[in-house]
Amino acid sequence: MLEKIRIASAKFRTSSEVRIEIQNSCKENAELARYVEMGRSEGGRLIYGVILGNGKKTVSLLAGAHSDEPVGPETLRYFITETLKNKEDFAELFHEFRFLIVPHINPDGEAENQTWIKQWPDVSAYFQHVFRELPGRDVEFGYPTMRIENIAVSELIKRYAPISLHFSLHGMGFSDGLMLLIEKHWIDNTEKLRQRFAEYSRGLGFGLHDHDRNGEKGFQYIGAGFTSTPEGSAMRKHFNELEDKLTAKLFHDSSMEFVRKLGGDPLSIVTELPLFLIEKEVEQPEPGLPKAYLAFKEKHQEIREKLLQGEPIDNILREFKVRPLELDLLIQIQLFVIQLGLETVRGMK
Repeated sequence: MLEKIRIASAKFRTSSEVRIEIQNSCKENAELARYVEMGRSEGGRLIYGVILGNGKKTVSLLAGAHSDEPVGPETLRYFITETLKNKEDFAELFHEFRFLIVPHINPDGEAENQTWIKQWPDVSAYFQHVFRELPGRDVEFGYPTMRIENIAVSELIKRYAPISLHFSLHGMGFSDGLMLLIEKHWIDNTEKLRQRFAEYSRGLGFGLHDHDRNGEKGFQYIGAGFTSTPEGSAMRKHFNELEDKLTAKLFHDSSMEFVRKLGGDPLSIVTELPLFLIEKEVEQPEPGLPKAYLAFKEKHQEIREKLLQGEPIDNILREFKVRPLELDLLIQIQLFVIQLGLETVRGMK
């Protein structure tokens, strides 16, 4: 299926820069695609989506919830334009599935991050200018009505529910490997998916991000590279148990919880792919404990202070063997995960 999409010389674009191309692609393929303007963000930026295909199984594809994770939005833009550009190759896909695609659900956050995105892959620019919304503003934990962006997306999805397959494409700034978060109700039915993703990652020369958080904040450890999807209910419980009721109230439902409450039994998948890979090897590695990742995380404040003082950070980056991953490759991995999800629900009733 999606392996037919070839990505070459990809670059980061903004929602407004690619909107006309997406709108025209839909207009030229009206039998398959419909461009939808869903409303405007808090900052007045247009939020738009595409309904693609005519199948009975509905797939929701969202990206941009965390505004410092630009690979997901770019992936969905290519998904729309490339499948329509080569629609004969994807006729079977369009016949079986209907895709609800919102390439960027948080265009204000996208704008906030443009300083470092335009300097990609400069790691110093990333540390100096990266922006991410805090709880209470986090779009992923805002369903269905916390922000007007959440309302716009929720209304679109409700119109076509129930959902068979839901993706929220995310990422990590830094990691020692690739990771997927999988809906907890689907753990037993995704063994093949997980096996294929692990093999694919090894084939690319990457490890898996193996982090067992021991159930903290509701994250259920499935195995190396795999954890359950985040839940606002678990976040609320976590902070209520700490008697921090103010923080607990900041967490609404995640998009994964939202689509499940609309009925059916949707498989939800969250991608977690790093922008920068940590390749430092550690002595005596322990299952579930990403030592290099955690050690580098402790260096973040030191790195920011050095940059603020005009000091170099090259020694730290060399110590942890930090390198940026190519955008073309990251998009290809995201597409592969989408394909694995489609194959998994294909045989389900």
